[in-house]
Amino acid sequence: MPALIFDVDGTLAETEELHRQAFNRAFADHAIGWQWDETLYRDLLKVTGGKERILAYAEGRGGMAVPDAARLHAAKTRHYVEAVDGGRLTLRPGIAALIAEARRCGVALAIATTTSRDNVDSLLAHTLGVDHGFDVIACGDMVPAKKPAPDIYELAMQMLGMPPGECLAIEDSANGLRAARAAGLRCVVTPALYTAADDFTGADIIMDGPLDPRRVMAMLGL
Repeated sequence: MPALIFDVDGTLAETEELHRQAFNRAFADHAIGWQWDETLYRDLLKVTGGKERILAYAEGRGGMAVPDAARLHAAKTRHYVEAVDGGRLTLRPGIAALIAEARRCGVALAIATTTSRDNVDSLLAHTLGVDHGFDVIACGDMVPAKKPAPDIYELAMQMLGMPPGECLAIEDSANGLRAARAAGLRCVVTPALYTAADDFTGADIIMDGPLDPRRVMAMLGL
């Protein structure tokens, strides 16, 4: 049977606003004096990976000194996980139905994300439960290069033991789409709050609004 490979942030759930708030709380913890508003954060999302985003922002301000980016990002992750554990996120419309239909049909389920494993585990536990159904979870720090590089998708397919022709990616961003296409995958794009203005040239289908499980499964020949 084929496989669906999901991105996480913005795809499984509208997580980015919670991430933004968690970054700002971490900055306050370390008395840095940074404050990322919605407009700035939308631009910063062009850089994938939280640690990379912190460093890119510092470099954009003249290379100003910052605390260890890994330490700062760890504080941000703690704030984010606490918020998710507190029930502040739900799955995007159509996601639960698509996952249920895929499981009913025996389709393998995988995650290919630039976010950390703690973030993924918390989101899955509080939206889908322990029996979430994902056979493979590939996260950003498991590969040398993050999206738009294809590394994370290539890793997910290696873990699945499947070639690109048997898999379909579900993404919400231009960087994610580019990563999926570079890995040889077809890609369904479901634009999210912070990515609606991205360039999705090359997507096989763009689904505004709730994902339609029937259309997605039809792309798998089911």
